[in-house]
Amino acid sequence: MPVGEWKLRTRTLRVGKLPLVMGVVNVTPDSFSDGGEFLDPAAAIDHGLRLAAEGADILDVGGESTRPGATPVGADEELRRVMPVVEQLCRRSDVPMSIDTSKAAVAREAVGAGAEAINDVTALSGDAAMMAVAVETGSGIAAMHMRGTPATMQQAPAYEDVVEEVLDYLAARRDALVAAGVDPARIALDPGIGFGKTTEHNLTLLGNIGRFHALGCPLLVGPSRKGFIGRVLDDPKADRAAGTIGVSLALARQGVQILRVHDVAAVRAALVLFEAAGGMG
Repeated sequence: MPVGEWKLRTRTLRVGKLPLVMGVVNVTPDSFSDGGEFLDPAAAIDHGLRLAAEGADILDVGGESTRPGATPVGADEELRRVMPVVEQLCRRSDVPMSIDTSKAAVAREAVGAGAEAINDVTALSGDAAMMAVAVETGSGIAAMHMRGTPATMQQAPAYEDVVEEVLDYLAARRDALVAAGVDPARIALDPGIGFGKTTEHNLTLLGNIGRFHALGCPLLVGPSRKGFIGRVLDDPKADRAAGTIGVSLALARQGVQILRVHDVAAVRAALVLFEAAGGMG
């Protein structure tokens, strides 16, 4: 049975029949989909407010690209990018916010400014101080599977059984978080679509996502505008927003609790119509 809520730092997100929608706010010059478009803090703030108005249940603000081949940035630069955005969105919107970072210093500052959750692509293994920040702040935690680093993850990723290996990894990270003192109700788990996986790996994970409910945590999945969409369509220039909607509906049908997307209005509208037309079963 899918978990029905995700506990954040000061509030709880409850999942109804449809998944929650996490809106992406990239404050970066080099993200794969919208790099540079919202690097200016004012543009990023306006974008976040727009996503909130479109119905985002949570906003995910990040200042370091995790696209394949991305170059890491230092904590000071990441803070310079995200903090004006985090501070203003927390002041100007009631929609809770997560900070998309693998750096403890960035997470601590963002939570101090009002962020409710930490979304870490390294599942809190990339910075030795991150676990303490998670415990001390009582933030919601989204822990993701990634093979390698953004710079190396797409260099011939290989698995014997991608579903079992990702399941085992997420179970181990969940257990490590709980052992460190994180409330299990605060943990969401993400299979990391596109992070150290081939197109076939991604499709296998997406088609078997229901198995991940056995982990006992909300599932957060980010298929949005990923490269595998163009490869499945055999068109690298295809409109990936349309493909994102198709994948999002398949994930909703399998009980995924949180969808991380760029196109909030379109995905939310598709979900509402999918349910109205009987697609949720």
